[in-house]
Amino acid sequence: MPELPEVETTRRGLDPHLVGKRIRHVVLRRPDLRWPIPYDVVETLPGQRIDAVRRRAKYLLIDTKAGSALLHLGMSGSLRVLPEKTPVTTHDHVDIAIAGGRVLRFNDPRRFGCLLWQPSGQVHELLQALGPEPLSEEFDGEHLFERSRGRTAPVKTFLMDQRVVVGVGNIYAAESLFRAGISPLREAGRVSRERYVLLAQAVKEILASAIARGGTTLRDFISPDGAPGYFEQELSAYGRGGQPCPNCGRALKSAEIGQRASVWCGHCQR
Repeated sequence: MPELPEVETTRRGLDPHLVGKRIRHVVLRRPDLRWPIPYDVVETLPGQRIDAVRRRAKYLLIDTKAGSALLHLGMSGSLRVLPEKTPVTTHDHVDIAIAGGRVLRFNDPRRFGCLLWQPSGQVHELLQALGPEPLSEEFDGEHLFERSRGRTAPVKTFLMDQRVVVGVGNIYAAESLFRAGISPLREAGRVSRERYVLLAQAVKEILASAIARGGTTLRDFISPDGAPGYFEQELSAYGRGGQPCPNCGRALKSAEIGQRASVWCGHCQR
């Protein structure tokens, strides 16, 4: 699944092509993706001017005066701005036609993505319980420390809880814990305030670096300009189980934590 840097890369790629443009019409080639597509998308969006393209967690919001189209890429979704006459392929499920003869095309082979509607002045129920953005001032070591008190779940599971902080998926949780020197198996409530300060800083640094490099290259992810990301080359832990630790040279351990593949160094991470 595309993680926060991939979604932010998509947002930045779409922004200059969409903001300020007026929506001419919407084409739905199927009535649903993961969930039914609300009729508001077809009825209300046409004629609206796009005021902003925002990201909240791993969701993209296309803001207009009337409301926002809420999109999630799911496991395999992608968004492209294309000439309107570009031939439609099998999994091109939605076209949002904009002024200038182009369309925002939503392709999703597995259909785990979504296209929903958020009326102006409201917050969609999917966004209501989300924690702070990891690159915001609201997210820091003190926030993690306070939210972790009494938690017995592994710190990796805690860090991936969207109610604690949004958008830190499996790849970036593994990398952040490695950089902070914290074992993913340690109980969240037994990590000190000082170590959470290190972890919050690691999350910010790793995500910022990944965004700057276009995200992580995943099998199903391609950025809006068709180029893959490049952060994969710099991964220290994720996907490297059994390989030498970049710091100490010992073999990295691997196991499932919270039903997610996890890799860490038993010597460097405590």
